[in-house]
Amino acid sequence: MEKNVIRFSHCGKAIFCFFVPEQCPGCGVSFSGRRLEEAPVRVPNPFSNGHKAPCAFLVAPAEENTLREFDGGSDLHTGITDTNVVYNYTRSGVRRDSQGWERCISVPLVQPDMFNLINQWDQYLEKFSSAQMWDPLWQSFHEETHNCYSFTLTFINCVLAAQSKRALGKDEFTRTFVLPRVKQASKYSTLCQEISQNHFYIVDSPKGDIQEGQNDEDRGDSKH
Repeated sequence: MEKNVIRFSHCGKAIFCFFVPEQCPGCGVSFSGRRLEEAPVRVPNPFSNGHKAPCAFLVAPAEENTLREFDGGSDLHTGITDTNVVYNYTRSGVRRDSQGWERCISVPLVQPDMFNLINQWDQYLEKFSSAQMWDPLWQSFHEETHNCYSFTLTFINCVLAAQSKRALGKDEFTRTFVLPRVKQASKYSTLCQEISQNHFYIVDSPKGDIQEGQNDEDRGDSKH
């Protein structure tokens, strides 16, 4: 199970870690018998289990990305979920994966109250995936023009068309729905790597937090 990243402030620093230590890694003050100025908060995890995210657009590291990380430079792979599996287009055609997407970025494509669309989603996706254009014997996979992203975005636009909504261009969809989430995932991955290697990741806190260390000391002195 992936560890949760938590953040707390002390001595003018924002400290990220997997657990609250017994003493501040920034100034060395013991936390024993003292209460932090602010309760530690969990940093939102941008990743989710794609197999538990029905009717969604997924982004995950490509298989050739051996570290399986979102580092901002490695290749990524996309898919669409039905209520059971992940449909994704590869050189061998459309795959229907029941595993392998346990840590990915998920973008919900339907609202919970869209019952008619949800009820027909699996049928739509299966029919779309069985189309000739995704058969490698009829049209080959192409890195730039006929790939996993083409598959997912074309399906999304088919769903939009069925709802009488305008289509989304590749650049617009990428800029609006994909890039912000990939950047967030990349930062979170880097943060986890830093903590795993050094136990903590420490940066300067906003000015409002600078007095916290002093306040903590004052509370300690008042006990004597």
